[in-house]
Amino acid sequence: MKYIVSFLSVLILGLASTFAVAVESASTPSPTAKAEVVAKQGVININTADVLELTKLKGIGVKKAEAIVAWRTANGDFKSVDQLLEVKGIGEATLMQNRENIRI
Repeated sequence: MKYIVSFLSVLILGLASTFAVAVESASTPSPTAKAEVVAKQGVININTADVLELTKLKGIGVKKAEAIVAWRTANGDFKSVDQLLEVKGIGEATLMQNRENIRI
């Protein structure tokens, strides 16, 4: 009887640990989760996107989104994605993080 109780205790603790790890893994987003969400939402056309849509890009807050719209208003449509580098506050790192999710 003593062995059966010990065996059942170990079995129950093992199952509880496995369940806890599975629940934690399911609720913890992976490092690429945001990139996957943006990709699933579709690409963003920088010539037609409004400020709210532009803020969905990594590293683009309201101020940078407003700067993109202002640049577009002053200069016309972007001819290439690389022209984003002409917008104040947009650097190589931001462009590289978002290149796959930007279209003209």
